[in-house]
Amino acid sequence: MKVAIINVGNSKGILLSKTILERYGFVEKIELVMKQDHLELIPVKPPRQGWDEAFKKMHERGEDELLIEDTLDDDIIEKW
Repeated sequence: MKVAIINVGNSKGILLSKTILERYGFVEKIELVMKQDHLELIPVKPPRQGWDEAFKKMHERGEDELLIEDTLDDDIIEKW
């Protein structure tokens, strides 16, 4: 696909269609990675996006076991 470079104030830019923005998940920001001979546009996803679904899948597979005990022995707790 070829797109025109347009003037945007004192800069230049390109226009991306709504279809392209939705297909690749470009919402508010993108990460622009400069390579030697091209640019990569990567959608910026909110932190922890998809964690709920991942945790549900872990639980279904029985992979959500604790790695360390979640309680402390009274013997190792120092008195204030």
